Amino acid sequence: MVAVMIQGTGSNVGKSMLVAGLCRAATRRGLSVAPFKPQNMSNNAAVTADGGEIGRAQALQARACGLDPHTDMNPVLLKPETDRGAQVILQGRAIGRAEARDYQGLKPRLLGGVLESFARLSAAHDLIIVEGAGSPAEVNLRPRDIANMGFARAAGVPVVLAGDIDRGGVIAQIVGTQAVIDADDAAMVRGFLINKFRGDPRLFDDGYRMIEARTGWRGFGVVPWFADAHRLPAEDAVDLRASRGAGLHVVCLTLSRIANFDDLDPLAAEPGVRLTMLAPGQAIPGDAGLVIVPGTKSTLGDLAFLRAQGWDIDLAAHHRRGGHVLGICGGYQMLGRVIDDPSGADGVAGQVAGLGLLDVTTVMAPDKRLTRVTGIALGRSVSGYEIHMGRTTGPDCARPFAHVPDPDGAISPDGRVTGSYLHGLFSDDAFRAAFLARLGAASQPGFEAGVDAALDDLADHLEAHLDVAALLAVAR
Repeated sequence: MVAVMIQGTGSNVGKSMLVAGLCRAATRRGLSVAPFKPQNMSNNAAVTADGGEIGRAQALQARACGLDPHTDMNPVLLKPETDRGAQVILQGRAIGRAEARDYQGLKPRLLGGVLESFARLSAAHDLIIVEGAGSPAEVNLRPRDIANMGFARAAGVPVVLAGDIDRGGVIAQIVGTQAVIDADDAAMVRGFLINKFRGDPRLFDDGYRMIEARTGWRGFGVVPWFADAHRLPAEDAVDLRASRGAGLHVVCLTLSRIANFDDLDPLAAEPGVRLTMLAPGQAIPGDAGLVIVPGTKSTLGDLAFLRAQGWDIDLAAHHRRGGHVLGICGGYQMLGRVIDDPSGADGVAGQVAGLGLLDVTTVMAPDKRLTRVTGIALGRSVSGYEIHMGRTTGPDCARPFAHVPDPDGAISPDGRVTGSYLHGLFSDDAFRAAFLARLGAASQPGFEAGVDAALDDLADHLEAHLDVAALLAVAR
């Protein structure tokens, strides 16, 4: 087994991006590399070749390695459904729901699956680059931890600790982590790196030496802010951002359980599109040409959330003004007349009135559809994936959005309201161009090639500012 684990001093310090860049750098050295994250919490999921689901950050990291995503790369995925509960995915399959308190009791069972997946990956590749979750300094969670030091100790994987200087206090982040973790955990750490530095990194030389002196850990370098991070998919909803384009105004409703929001990345990259991620409490702007109701982990919960913002009234007014509406997955279900959940698969059993912009009805069921698809939409090739509960039928389904190869989605009689279960549909250049042309906007090709170029640029960035060779040599 040869592996190294990147842990962080906190959430959102850039671990996912660091691992993606290191995966690409190591792959370019001729190694067979795979990413691994023992436990992830995200509603942004990817469908794998073996018919399961993992966090989309691990799918991007797999891409950096030149691999197809596999469920072993992220054996435990938690998909939040409420503030206190989440759906638990083990090795790609949902095994139930758990409240935060109850989840701690599941961890011993889950650790076995984590180590099993890690062993399979290790047997198949030269190097595994592991991403932690949150921070090892959350010592209150340490007794049953499977995401950071609990995994590192169980699997014997050495650790490099990443600190985020952009949020301030990076000396305290790293020195403080050593101070609060167990001595045996601290012994797993082989060094540290500083991420997201703005300005001249040499200005931090004294602080860097101070961390080395206080911890006894070696430093692997200071990584300046990667300006092209926006070209890579973001995993966390906190990273959602508006685009810099101009022209067609596309507004996406930022739902409380928004899921698979990287559907919007190709639109955000278009110079002829201005994408607004509409925050709760804000009205839908009158100049919006297209409003997107995105995917969600909780269709019924987010339908209530949407109404609480007054967006149902805004959507009706937008449609009356001649505006277009697109619902994706859970957003598609919301656009219908009724959502029927007889077994409580999405929450509390019962029927709820939808927004009524499409003449369709959705019936929820516990089974989840997980599949990759290819087909035709708007006369162009389209590819994507489905990841949803529920089946939708009704008169507007007689005008399907796509054939993949079965009919998918629905279009209103006036052609201005569309619903689809397809995630990732905008990644295809030809389809995206046809879709935007219907709305009077031009399109720029090359989105997918741009993601690969950004991964190469990220690897170059890390090679220039980290001692990558020494960091990879930590693996054993």
